[in-house]
Formats: sequence, structure tokens, C-alpha cells
Amino acid sequence: MSGAPPTTGLLALCRWAGRFAFQRPAGLTAAVMTTLLKAGLDLLKPWPMVYLVNALPHADRSFVAWCVGAAILIFFLSWAAGLANTFANVTLGQRLTYDVASELFAKLQQLSLHFHARHSIGDNVRRATTDCGCVSVIVLSAALPVMSSALTMIAMFVILWKTNLMLALLALAIAPLMALVFYFYAQPMTRLGYTQQEAEARIYEVAERTFSAMPVVAAFGREQWNDLAFADACERTVAATARLTRVQLQFKALIGFAMALGTALIFWFGGHAALNGGISIGAVLLFLSYLAAFYDPLATVMYTSVTVETAAGSALRVRELLETQSDVTDKPGAAPLGAIMGAVEIQDVTVGYEPGRPVLRNVSLRANRGEMIAMVGPTGAGKSTLVALIPRFFDPWQGRVLVDSRDVRDVALKSLRDRIAIVLQEPFLFPLSAAENIAYGRPGATREEIETAARAANAHEFILKLPGGYDTVIGERGATLSGGERQRLSLARAYLKNAPILILDEPTSAIDAASEAAVVDALEKLRKGRTVFIIAHRMSTITMATRIVELRDGTIC
Repeated sequence: MSGAPPTTGLLALCRWAGRFAFQRPAGLTAAVMTTLLKAGLDLLKPWPMVYLVNALPHADRSFVAWCVGAAILIFFLSWAAGLANTFANVTLGQRLTYDVASELFAKLQQLSLHFHARHSIGDNVRRATTDCGCVSVIVLSAALPVMSSALTMIAMFVILWKTNLMLALLALAIAPLMALVFYFYAQPMTRLGYTQQEAEARIYEVAERTFSAMPVVAAFGREQWNDLAFADACERTVAATARLTRVQLQFKALIGFAMALGTALIFWFGGHAALNGGISIGAVLLFLSYLAAFYDPLATVMYTSVTVETAAGSALRVRELLETQSDVTDKPGAAPLGAIMGAVEIQDVTVGYEPGRPVLRNVSLRANRGEMIAMVGPTGAGKSTLVALIPRFFDPWQGRVLVDSRDVRDVALKSLRDRIAIVLQEPFLFPLSAAENIAYGRPGATREEIETAARAANAHEFILKLPGGYDTVIGERGATLSGGERQRLSLARAYLKNAPILILDEPTSAIDAASEAAVVDALEKLRKGRTVFIIAHRMSTITMATRIVELRDGTIC
């Protein structure tokens, strides 16, 4: 996902972020109340000084003590409210970030394999981690400060108005100028913020691509090329960040100029009014104290746009994924599949990965319960695409896929996949224990069931030789095991799932002859009582089949 940022207004982004905030009512209430409490206490800070100045020189020592005590008390309470507000904001901010991350993570798992094939893992990882902090920024660094600042400005303007109407109106004279600056800079900051986030995501993409293929990188000596690609991604990110920062600094400079202009006007007219006796010294002090405090929240409202615009880039990237429609979803009211015999029928199916370029054309095939069909043909003929239709990794453009005479699109997706076990050409193992890898499809399996599955897959003996036996943690992607051992663990996982339909995608193509014999023996045990589709090139697996189907150019020969 890249290119121009989606067009979404700031109010829409705030409403979207607010949806997550309102899911945490207790935390949001604490953050709002402590914010308002601190703002209210800040309003009281100048009053002890004003009373003291107006009472001089007639004030006695006790009055002075009371004023000093009141000032200290207000300061202490404001300090305590600030600490409480910081704690409330940090707590709520972390919860909001993880709420968004959890929803996005769940969404990514729901999207089809077709989607994941078209999008970078590194970019998706960044969206599910770094970008998810945008909601916390929008709510806690933008929405709440704006609300607090707006209420503070209203209260202060009322006080300034009652002190001196002309000076109060002068204090507001700069507001149109600030609004004009905001109008011209809002969209450029959103666009550049999005571009900067996209450029930063490129760093994740390069890193993920490199580290996930280290054997290939080392074998072909591409380290220097990857260094250059990473450096280029970093340079592009720095350039994008610099462009964004320049615009933000211009915005802040113009806002600062407007505030300085307003302060100069107040000093000029306020000074003349004081010299002419049109306003008391206490009122002048109050006005000057509140003037700085009045411009601070006004500046907060303006500067918040910088914060929101920066977070908007991340927010748009998160929303892109959350609003992405999955290619494969349950129909409304889809019923669970229930127990099945395992018969599979593919009827007149046409499908592809890109519009106008079908991989399979008008393919029909039936597999009865207990039948093992070997699918052969040249690379690119559509074998893997055909078997991927059965668990609905994607849906056909036309035609149907039936399991026990039920269209797979009419049943609940999870119930369908619960009844299908898959063994891939490149077995994927997780950095978990051997037992946990075998039980990945059945997390509640007992150790006895896990060991039975391992024995059936001819994996029990080599597992016992591992340093911790079944509790040994396997390296990333099974790097601590041989190819044959990884494949046998994968077969044990499929055996333990005990699904009536089994899909084997070239399970022996990447292992040596010695390991192949053990895998083939495990396959013989695994196939019993199941409907099996096996993509095969080796005779050892082809001869196991009850029927051989050849695919060429997307059709069955």
C-alpha cells in the first residue's frame, strides 16, 4: 500500500480515534477529569498575587500570610493534579495503543492469503506496532488538550473581558491570522506525514526481506547490495522527515509571530491605559498573567494540528488495513460444516491472481472419501492453486468447490478449515517446543496424543535425542533441524489434527533419499481413512496414489 494518502478529514480521524477511547470509559474519565482539574487550578494561580497587590499598602501580615499560603496550596494542588493526569494519560495511552494493535492484528489474520501475497510483511508489522500509537497521540496529545484549552480560553476570555473589554478584544485579534495559517498548512502536513510514514515502512520491508532470506543472501553474496538498499530506504525516510519538519517549523514560526504581534498590541494599549489611570495596577497584573495563559491554550489548539497531522499519517495507514475487505469471508448466517465423510468435488472452476489472467480454466475434479489423488504437471500448471481452493484460501471466479455436496462458500470458514490438514513443501515451524509445534492445530492435546502422532510420523526417535526432548524449543523456522526432521514434525502436526481431508504440497521434494523413506512411511499411515490430495514429482509419492491427475496450462489433461 503506497502512493497518495487517502483523503480523510481531521474530524473524521478524531471520531475514529474516539471510538477506541470510549471503549475505555474508566481510563478516559480519569484522563478528562484530571485534565480539567489541572486547567481549573491553573486559572486560580494569579489571584493570590492580584489580591495581595490590590490590598497594598494597607494589608497586614496575616493577610500576606494567607495570600502566600493560598498561592502555595494552589501550586501544590496543581502539581498533584499534573502527576495524576500524567499517570492517567500514560495508562490510557498504552491501553489504546494495544487495543488498536489487537484489532489490527486480528484483521491481518482474517485477510486472505491473496492479500498477504501482495503486501510486504515488514510494512504490515510496522502498521501493527509503531503506527498503532496514533490513536493515543490523537486522543491524549490532541483531542483532550484541545478540549481543555477551549474551556480554559473561554474562562480566561470572560475574565479578561470583565477586566477590560478593549484589551480582551485585542487579545482575540490574532485569532483570524492563526486560523488562516492553519488553513494553508493543514493539508500539506497531512500529506507529508503520510509520505514520511510510508518511507519509514520501507525500512521495515528491506529488513524483513533480508533477514528472512539470510541463506540466499549469504550464498549469492548480496550483503553489500542489501546494505545499499537499506541505506537508500533510510535516506528516503530522512528526506521525507526533513520535508515534514520544514513545513511544521514554518507553521510554528507563523503561529509564534501572530502571538508576538498580539502580545505587542496588548503591551502598547495596556501600558497607555495604565498610565492614563484607566485600569488598576492589579488589573494590569491580572491581565498580563492571563494573557500569557490565554495564548498558551490558543497556541496549543494551533500546535495540536501539527501533532494530529503527524499522527494522521499513521492513522490513515492503520485505517487502510482495518477497512480492507477480505477476499474470503463468511456469508451472513453461514452454518458450521459439522462432521463430514471427506468427498471433494471441484466443478467447472476458473480462477487466477490477477484480473484477466486465469491460472485455472474450467477445471472439474472429484475425489471420493479415502481416495488419494496425485497431482502432477510442470511448474506453474496450477496444482497448488487448485488445492488452495478447498480450504478457501481464495474463491474461484466461477464454478464451485463442494465438500460432501456442500458449497464451501456456504459454510463457516473456521469449521471448514478445522476439517482440513495441510503439509507444505517447506514445513513451517515456530520457535516453540517440539510438542507445541506438533499440537499447533490442537492446542489442548495431551502429551500422550502428541507422542502418538510423533510415532506415526516417524519423529518420536529424533525428538527424544534433542537436548530437552519434546520440550526442546525449535529454532526460528525450524533452523535447528534437518529438512527431513522438519517435514516429519509437520506430518505429526497433520496427524494429530486428525482431519478427514489432507492436502500434501510436494512433501518430499526438499529432502534427501534417507529422509524420504521415513516421510513416505509416515504418509502411508497418515493417508488411511482420509481423502488426500498430493502434489508430487517423485515416484515414491506418486505410486501411493489411487489416481493420477495431470495439469497443464491451467487445465486437466
